[in-house]
This record gives sequence, structure tokens and C-alpha cells, in this order.
Amino acid sequence: MNRRRPAILVLEDGRTFRGEAYGSVGETFGEAVFNTGMTGYQETLTDPSYHRQVVVQTAPHIGNTGVNTEDDESGRIWVAGYVVRDPARIGSNWRATGGLEDRLATEGVVGIAGVDTRALTRHLRERGAMRVGVSSLTDDPQELLARVREAPRMEGADLSAEVTTAQPYVVRAEGEHRFTVAALDLGIKRNVPRRLAARGVTTHVLPASSTIDDLLATGADAVFFSPGPGDPATADHPAGLAREVMRRQLPLFGICFGSQILGRALGFGTYKLGYGHRGINQPVLDQATGKVEVTSHNHGFAVDAPLNQVIDTDFGGVEVSHVCLNDKVVEGLRARDVPAFTVQYHPEAAAGPHDADYLFDRFAELIEGGKHA
Repeated sequence: MNRRRPAILVLEDGRTFRGEAYGSVGETFGEAVFNTGMTGYQETLTDPSYHRQVVVQTAPHIGNTGVNTEDDESGRIWVAGYVVRDPARIGSNWRATGGLEDRLATEGVVGIAGVDTRALTRHLRERGAMRVGVSSLTDDPQELLARVREAPRMEGADLSAEVTTAQPYVVRAEGEHRFTVAALDLGIKRNVPRRLAARGVTTHVLPASSTIDDLLATGADAVFFSPGPGDPATADHPAGLAREVMRRQLPLFGICFGSQILGRALGFGTYKLGYGHRGINQPVLDQATGKVEVTSHNHGFAVDAPLNQVIDTDFGGVEVSHVCLNDKVVEGLRARDVPAFTVQYHPEAAAGPHDADYLFDRFAELIEGGKHA
């Protein structure tokens, strides 16, 4: 175990926290963000949307249930670093195949434990997400701070190509095949094609560089734009691809980063949130029904669109379908004249609430409607 080795965390504004090494001994840099989920740390670690981010877990006890071979959302851990308060000394669960710290060390993930994560989270809430360094190689905050300030920012970061699949692959429908979906992998999580498969959908997962011809070659009845990391303002190719999909009147569903890309394709801007939404307890209002859903989030950027009006775009009328009740951030878009809709949050949440799972049914209904039109 490495946690007896001293470690330090330094934010780009100079705020310093001391603790003990957790996971791999070394040094790492990224954007400091906090996640408020009290469960699902394995899914968080393996979510590609956390690429180049150092995740602070606000729940004090992490690692209690160890790790297993079933709950990963991708083929590896993506976080740049990991910050916890009180790691479990022993993981205990009938599904566990190993311990969290051993997994972090094996994959070279530098972490720090024994940190006052409540104080760190309050600091990030007040000052905003910022660059950070974690090191168990130096105990000199000023030395580490200099390297933190040389690290790249998340604004302007084009990261989809770094997390996308290298080769196309197919996730088959469960039971009777109903529809075929082409999914653009911008950082897709495994639970997305699983939720589609449960509805009779065969999903062709394609690299982020795919063209409209690549999507159509799958025989797709519809297109899906996945979650992913980075600044949506850099995603010119996916935004252009979304416009091509809408021109062809193919049903389109986007989640999180995919929602921001569709927003751009419709002519809206995007902007960086102060500290983002990351957790499994965010209340979202469905403006059409008045229903409030408790939802899972992981986004640091958002679409800039008016909340209570129909906006005229190149593809007809568009309205904001969902709004976060905490801060009035846009959490979904619905096009009235083309078959396209998005949500900024995660209906495929694992671990997390299932309030929004119906959105996959809505996608299936949209596809069915298109086939019968």
C-alpha cells in the first residue's frame, strides 16, 4: 500500500492540500472537478468524459465495495487523477474481484487520500473548476504550482479523438431486432448500447472521425451522438455531421456532449459552467410535462439557448425541453420540424437514478414513427 507516502495537491490559484499517496506514486495534472455521487465510483473512474480531469469525490468513504469486472463503462480508467478523503482499508462485496487502490496503481492513476474533500469542494464551488496538480514525488507546493500553470486548460480542448474507438464495433439487440442505430463514439459509455439493446436496437458504434457515408453504410434507421470530454466549441466535424443527419431527416438523439454538438448544429453557442454538474442527484424539469426527474450529470459545458420560447433555426423551430432546477441550465433540446432531440444529463446512468430511462423509449418511438411515415 502506498498511502503512507506523503502527497500534495496544488490548485492553480495556489491553494494547497496535503495527504497521502493513493493508487500510483507519481505526478499528474488536469482540471479539478468534484463528483457528489455517493455510489458508482468505478463507473466514474471509467467514464471517458472524465478524460484529463482530476476527480474529487465528495462522499467521504471510497472503495468500500472494491472493484469488479462488470461495472466498467469503458475498457480503462480515464480520470487524470483521483482525490478521496477516507479510502476503505478493505473492500467487501460478493462481486468484488480486487481492491480499488490496486486497480488505480495497476493503471498508473495518481491519487491522494486523507484530503479534506469538503473544504476542497467548497473552494471549487466558490472559485470554479481550475487546473490542479497531484504529486507524491515532491513536497514543494511552489515547484508543483509552476507546472500546474503550464498545464493545458479545458477550454479549447478537442478530446474526442483521444477517447473514441479505433475500429467500429456492433452491440446486438436483445431478443427480436427492431432497429439499427449508428452511434458516433465521442466517449460513449457501455451502458448506452445496453439500454438500446434492451429495446431491440442493434447499435453500430463508429469512430468520431466517421462521415455521413460511414453512418449510412450501417443501414441505420437513426443516429446517436454520445457523451464525451472536451470543449464542444472545438467539435466542428461532429457539428457538421449532425447537420447532415438532420438534412436527411434521420432520427437523431444526443446525450451530454452530443447534446452540445446538436446545439451547435442548430446555431446555438456553448459556454463553460463555473464548476459544472457532476453527480447523481440533479433535479431536472421536463418543460412539456411539468415532471421533475432526479438525474445523473457529468458536464462542464452547456448550451446557450432561451428557455421559454420556440427558436427559429435552419432546421425549423427548436425549444428547450429540459431545465436544471438548481441553476436554470439548459438540459435538453427538442426540434419541432426534424426528428431530433437531446438531453444534457445521463438517462443511461449507472450507478444512478432511473427516472430518465424512458428517453430510450422515446428514441425508439421516434425511430418507429419515422419508419412508418
